Amino acid sequence: MIDKIKAIFSIPDLRLKIFYTLSILIVVRIGAHIPIPGVDVNALAGAFDRLQDTIFGLFNMFVGGAFEKASLFSLGIMPYISSSIIIQLMGSVLPYFQRLQKEGEAGRKKITQITRYGTVLIATMQSYGVTVFLEKEMQVVINPGVLFVFTAIISMVTGTIFLMWMGEKVTEQGIGNGISLIIMVGIVSTLPFVLGNEARAVISGERLFLSELILMGIMFIVICFVVLLTQGTRKIPVQYAKRVVGRKVYGGQNTHIPLRVNTAGVMPIIFAQSIMFIPSTVSTFFPDSDFASSIMVWFSFEHPVYWVFFGLMIIFFTYFYTAIAFDPIQVSSQMKQQGGFIPGVRPGKKTAEYIDNILSKVTLPGSVALALVAIFPYILMRAMDVGYDLASFFGGTSLLIIVGVALDTLQQLESHLMMRHYDGFLTKGKIRGRRRM
Repeated sequence: MIDKIKAIFSIPDLRLKIFYTLSILIVVRIGAHIPIPGVDVNALAGAFDRLQDTIFGLFNMFVGGAFEKASLFSLGIMPYISSSIIIQLMGSVLPYFQRLQKEGEAGRKKITQITRYGTVLIATMQSYGVTVFLEKEMQVVINPGVLFVFTAIISMVTGTIFLMWMGEKVTEQGIGNGISLIIMVGIVSTLPFVLGNEARAVISGERLFLSELILMGIMFIVICFVVLLTQGTRKIPVQYAKRVVGRKVYGGQNTHIPLRVNTAGVMPIIFAQSIMFIPSTVSTFFPDSDFASSIMVWFSFEHPVYWVFFGLMIIFFTYFYTAIAFDPIQVSSQMKQQGGFIPGVRPGKKTAEYIDNILSKVTLPGSVALALVAIFPYILMRAMDVGYDLASFFGGTSLLIIVGVALDTLQQLESHLMMRHYDGFLTKGKIRGRRRM
């Protein structure tokens, strides 16, 4: 491991990519602490405490605490993510986007352009909602009025566009996926404060040192499980027929179609969590209602009813998003055009049905495992009296994003090391590729 770390910084272009990525991420964290003009930051911090368990708390987690500070990056990169998801959904419904997906590089550029325009539109609408929320509900604006609304919208939309640009630059010139790294850094930024609070609790005697060791062991086991869930695949063997053109023989190789156990990734949890937060979020606007109070009890983190509904929503959205992200008919059609076939299965419709059947069987345990990972932090909160800030790193959205982005970045670093090793740049150590599951 030490030899690999030394090798990373011994390669000039790889070292430059890493420093470039780190410099961009530092700018992201600095921007998260610069407030928009006209907001009383101290009053906002005090008023935001009661909103931690609502959808606003979830949104604040994704932007690395920038929302509760009303910073330039209050919206984070989420408008871009939302726009990308919308365009992806349209790609499975509207013929225009389906044609763009089949046009190769030109179509990809057009989709990227439309996604950027959608980002600006969504960011504008969200920033207006945030300004009204700060002005009317939170009442933390020093000088309310049209000027504040205009200034705040311009500031937050510009911040989102700047984040989008930096994310794309990291993807092009740095290491890893820039957008994913920005989200991960925002989530990880809260970890030092959480660990500091736990250390102070142990020192003061509020928590036992043995309980902290147990928590560390549980975290290790959960991380290993999430890594297996992220990397797990079901391989479908594929053969390509031999073609003789003149004196050359083409094709004839054996390959496979990797069906991921968790094809949908973290998106089902995000969708389900957003929906599950709606009742508690709406009830905050009706503090005197008995019905709203009962809803808050039923849909609180500690209640088992919340866990059941949350798990069922995750399973549903896993199947839903998998159906959108992976099209067996399209895969079957491409295989048929390229002369590929699954042994024992007729090309065309039968192949599509076969792939769809296996995908459904693989998705079921993946969705159940994903639901367990998402629910586990709430179970831990109730069983071991752990705060939500710490429990969120034991599963759910935070851990899946951190593990997924970390594995992707490590794979890119390893590919660079292997390439340099084969070219003779590395004189020490033996770099081995990660064994594919």
